[in-house]
Amino acid sequence: MTAKEILAQIKPLGTDGYKRVIFNHGVREPCYGVKIEELKKIQKRVKMDYPLALDLFDTGVYDAQYLAGLIADDAKMTAKDLQRWVSSPNCAAIAGTTVAWVAAGSPHGAAAALKWIDSKNEVEALAGWATLSSLVAITEDSDLDLPLLKRLLQRAEKSMLQAPDRVRYQMNGFVIAVGCYVAALTDAAIGAGTRLGQITCDMGNTACQVPFAPDYIRKVQARGTIGKKRKSAKC
Repeated sequence: MTAKEILAQIKPLGTDGYKRVIFNHGVREPCYGVKIEELKKIQKRVKMDYPLALDLFDTGVYDAQYLAGLIADDAKMTAKDLQRWVSSPNCAAIAGTTVAWVAAGSPHGAAAALKWIDSKNEVEALAGWATLSSLVAITEDSDLDLPLLKRLLQRAEKSMLQAPDRVRYQMNGFVIAVGCYVAALTDAAIGAGTRLGQITCDMGNTACQVPFAPDYIRKVQARGTIGKKRKSAKC
């Protein structure tokens, strides 16, 4: 199956109503407005396909880029592939989800994330923080650099309030992810979130709200699931 054939399959599945919803979240043309549940049906048929994922992402179509992330063989993604993806997403939402998820599952995720968070490009920077969040969610603590994560928490606390809205949102997500998935740093994450206070961001024409990190982490504590890792960052 080719990217052209998949585009022909998914285009009729789009709806104007869903398209309006995701446009409120920053999605741009070209976009068909296909619901994720429909894209996942194609994912089940295709499973993993590294070259097809690259071809789909290169179309620039939002729906195709999201599907590309679902079928990407993360282990085969090169550092060059990831850089091309973070440099050409349809929108910031793709950078913060699809690109970050695939980067985290690749052998180059940590290096890419640390490079991206230093970028002056807002989309690259937010993708970097989102990748770090995904990495702590799927990587066993024994394989994580805990001193580095602690320094990144301190960096997030120091610079979050001065960061652009979309970067700030992902930095707040990083604090939450560390607190929820890395038990040894839960208290440090709660402390950082408490000192920062309620984070605000321009969420556009949506009802979305920015989670207050300490409250979110404590809810996970109450469920007894601090440190429980995910099998995949993708959803």
